Amino acid sequence: MDALRGFTVAAMVLVNNPGTWLAIYPPLRHATWHGWTPTDVIFPFFVFIVGVAIPLALGPRLERDGRAAVALKVVRRSLVIFGLGIVLNGFPWFVWANLRIPGVLQRIAACYLVAAVVYLVTSTRAQAIIASGLLLGYWLAMTMVPVPGYGAGNLSPEGNLAAYLDRAVLGQHIWQFAKVYDPEGILSTVPAVATALLGVLTGTGLRSGRRSDVIAARLAMAGILGIAVGEVWGFWFPINKSLWTSSYVMLTAGLALVVLAVCYWLIEVRERRRWAIPFAPLGVNALVLFFLSTLVARLLSIVKVGAEGHSLQVVLFDHVFAPLASPVNASLAYALVYVVMWWAIMWMLYRWNIRLRV
Repeated sequence: MDALRGFTVAAMVLVNNPGTWLAIYPPLRHATWHGWTPTDVIFPFFVFIVGVAIPLALGPRLERDGRAAVALKVVRRSLVIFGLGIVLNGFPWFVWANLRIPGVLQRIAACYLVAAVVYLVTSTRAQAIIASGLLLGYWLAMTMVPVPGYGAGNLSPEGNLAAYLDRAVLGQHIWQFAKVYDPEGILSTVPAVATALLGVLTGTGLRSGRRSDVIAARLAMAGILGIAVGEVWGFWFPINKSLWTSSYVMLTAGLALVVLAVCYWLIEVRERRRWAIPFAPLGVNALVLFFLSTLVARLLSIVKVGAEGHSLQVVLFDHVFAPLASPVNASLAYALVYVVMWWAIMWMLYRWNIRLRV
């Protein structure tokens, strides 16, 4: 789990920090709207892994401490993660009049809270039914509930139900780059919770006590089925990361299951663990890594240097990386160096046995 989580958060840092947004390889960009790229699967991978970790982490605590004590810790952790997301959105000026409320960490907090509570109070069968109900209900709402001025079934950036609700409820507190919708908005968090619940079901399977080869095979088969369902569902409800459509949930959960199956087979069945060692330090402190790397990137973008007043990030890219290669390769090199820098920091913490868990 630490290896897969580490690989995923490293990918998040990589795609979020190019040297310049004007020169990026297409696979490292999000799809414009419908469709998907490798970058579009990274965030749902992380949400899925959050769900997988719930039975692995909370299961033993539930048996030891009881439901009420575990639930209190879940609520406290969710509030901390949500608060860190608000800090990232507002830093450093915190203009509350239009400060964005949704965000990556906020969605993780909401998904973790709901999925963990569902895990604590329901059976595995109920969890599967709830996840299915969320996906089907979201599909029906997005395609059948009419939006004033646009009608029902409009899945354009400005005309879909999720965007309308975000504008109506959050007003100016949405993603200002898009202005008409928020990719981590209110309604689209509902299917994201289903992503986490699919992870919970997976985590329960990992604790089943079955032979490792059987677990790996079941993960792979479930993943292939999820990919197929997502692709077919996409004909009626297009795969879309910003809307977190139900087809997108099934596709990305299927892909995550396949990757998890490969990792599980290599590590638990074949006992080949050395390849995973570099990713473990990132996975142990994944949320802290995402928070700190985003915060530092924000600082680099706002600190002005030189007579022309360019940001420190622009100066570093223009003077250190841009002369070395073509724009797209220099941009990628900057992102890779940024990831390696954070890997070195996390590796030192890991070696010193420092765990900065949220």
